[in-house]
Amino acid sequence: MDDSDVLARMRGDWNRRAGEDANYYVAFGRRGQEDSEFLASAAGVVRGLEADFARLRARGAALEIGCGPGRLMFPLARHFGEIHGVDISDEMIRLARDRLRGVANAWAHHNPASDLSMFPAEKFDFVYSYAVFQHIPSRDIVFRYLAEARRVLRTGGILRCQVNGLPSDAREYDTWRGVRVAPAELRQFALDHDLALLALEGVSTQYLWITCRKMPAGWRQSLSGREPGSDPAIRGISNAYTGEGVVPASGPFAALSLWIRSLPADCDLNHLAVAAGCRDCRLSYLGEPARDRVTQLNGALPEGVRTGLLPVEAFWLGRPLCPPAWVRIIPAGPSVPRLWSVTDGVNLLSADRIASGAVKVTLLEVEHPGQFRAALDGLPVRELEAFCTDPMAQRYEFNFRLPEGTRPGLHTIEMALGRRVFAPVAVEVV
Repeated sequence: MDDSDVLARMRGDWNRRAGEDANYYVAFGRRGQEDSEFLASAAGVVRGLEADFARLRARGAALEIGCGPGRLMFPLARHFGEIHGVDISDEMIRLARDRLRGVANAWAHHNPASDLSMFPAEKFDFVYSYAVFQHIPSRDIVFRYLAEARRVLRTGGILRCQVNGLPSDAREYDTWRGVRVAPAELRQFALDHDLALLALEGVSTQYLWITCRKMPAGWRQSLSGREPGSDPAIRGISNAYTGEGVVPASGPFAALSLWIRSLPADCDLNHLAVAAGCRDCRLSYLGEPARDRVTQLNGALPEGVRTGLLPVEAFWLGRPLCPPAWVRIIPAGPSVPRLWSVTDGVNLLSADRIASGAVKVTLLEVEHPGQFRAALDGLPVRELEAFCTDPMAQRYEFNFRLPEGTRPGLHTIEMALGRRVFAPVAVEVV
């Protein structure tokens, strides 16, 4: 199937979803959401995007790729002189225009192609996308959008996009379960398109985020042979999650924050490296320099790192950046499985009301998912499926059907993981 067929299928499927229940398919919370609830569901995503505004050199114009009914454009419009959104679904664009009718600086455009040719080059300071590329069944289309995003960005502008970073599988992708993209592909894309890679977060999850800055053409080649500049130094090392001065060797908190003074302005994650005990860390985030010229650089510890006092070295362009520093690595504590949520398996915002006949249980710090078991009113459940949503946090979803013949009303779900027994959870079956 060529791209024109894929685009036609995307447009038709999303027009149908918009007509059926746009809020549900965009936010995937529950059916029949009130407008206020729908907009509130974007709060976490909006905060995440706003966190990158410190990187912006101007806020003249922003663009959202796959704006849907305007859920993110509505709150973000206040930050920019103008904000534009594009979507392949003309029905979604109709809904977005209705929502944005009172927002004078916001425009929603129907875009039936996989390019951004309606916009000139160098127009936008910020281009972003969320929960869009994960639904596109064509890898070529995803990367064409990204290349177009780079074209319409101003030099120095920021691109922040989310893709599905789950490990690739053999399934045939459709307009709901789109292609999966590996971190290495995003790293190479940044290298090939003169983009400084600033963040690569959520590796091996459905919510893999990439943040880049558009650099001048030929920027990568200009780095060759560069010297670091004036006296970079590691001012401190802390746990990336807790801020403490020690870091566990493995588990969900096995990540470092390096605080580096006088980091060269052209540094990015593709040209930096960090080694702990002579083993490479996986870098995930490079912040903006603070007023004291100190920059935060985060990375996950390598597997199998030894405990004790370890040297930490930073490299730029393959050469030592500064003198090494030291960090204390401690043995990881035992995993403590925690119950995160119990929801309807389809309507995720329904809390303890089970309407679809399916239940989704989310646990953290799961080492042995095969040891999970559940029962409804003492009757073991069947058709139990386990799915790892974040290997770093050891987060798992366990999905199961209610036992056949379960009547409406109040029930109790009992759950355990190995010898760990969780408090029973009351649910209402409707």
